[in-house]
Amino acid sequence: MTITSPHLGSPAVWTDAKLLHALEEVVETELNRHLKVTKDWMPHEYVPWSDGRNFPGFFEDGEAWEKGQSKVTEIGRIALVVNLLTEDNLPSYHHEIASLFGRDGAWGTWVHRWTAEEGRHGIVMRDYLLASRAVDPDKLEQFRMSHMSEGFESDNRHSMLHSVAYVAFQELATRVSHRNTGHQSGDPVCDRMLARIATDENLHMVFYRNLLKAAFELAPDLTMQAVRDVLVNFRMPGHGMPGFERFAAQMAIGEVYNLRIHHDDVIQPVLRFLKVMEVDGLGPEGQKAQEEIGLYMGGLDSEASKFDEKLAARKARMAARAAG
Repeated sequence: MTITSPHLGSPAVWTDAKLLHALEEVVETELNRHLKVTKDWMPHEYVPWSDGRNFPGFFEDGEAWEKGQSKVTEIGRIALVVNLLTEDNLPSYHHEIASLFGRDGAWGTWVHRWTAEEGRHGIVMRDYLLASRAVDPDKLEQFRMSHMSEGFESDNRHSMLHSVAYVAFQELATRVSHRNTGHQSGDPVCDRMLARIATDENLHMVFYRNLLKAAFELAPDLTMQAVRDVLVNFRMPGHGMPGFERFAAQMAIGEVYNLRIHHDDVIQPVLRFLKVMEVDGLGPEGQKAQEEIGLYMGGLDSEASKFDEKLAARKARMAARAAG
């Protein structure tokens, strides 16, 4: 998008409504690009239906769930439940982004298309988990009811720009989490399914990342501040689910998602693509935000290194225990 207007970066100029209007052309361009490169796929084709059998209840031949019925690893089970419960909150996510971005024009078309694509993820993951008996179906449903009954409110619902910045990072975080879950699952069928989902999430990230790039061109100071705020307060959308802190700790140890992955595979790639630390011509608030992003990344890298050391020591202890 070519910007011919003078640099307008103050809150007095850029309201959410004005930014939504100014970015409409970019949204349409990105939507058209997305529709050209994305491929429709059928969730039922990724599910091992022949592995399925009746559960107890109304069926006389129902077989109770037992952990040994599936080849999925323990960390795979944990991550799959977290990932699915996160996807389950799609109605709340749709409400949030539809309220922020609107239901008309290119914005509205994208909101509905994104929702439809995300819906596939929950469908295929639940069908896989039930057919393959990877997790306890009763507990899974209890978790879903508890999680969805709480609802979801975005930390960034106060600002369209903050929301765009958040999803640019969050979609990539979700892609990485799904991909690593597949790698750690111990089941090639699960790995293949999650690789398909991860492909969607990556395309969603590209859409929002490119939108964020356009926002930097329009309102660099405000966009820099939004990125700063999002990074220092970043939380995954599933943070409200029961037991999330414990699950997150297990996923960190299991190398599905941890501080090192968050720093190296999620935040850094987006910052590098957008050349965030190279943006010049900023006003005082934009410069301050840029400096704080640099400081935050340094601190995050340091914390990630400490975690790496603890994880390496834990692996060494486990290896020694196994050898002894």
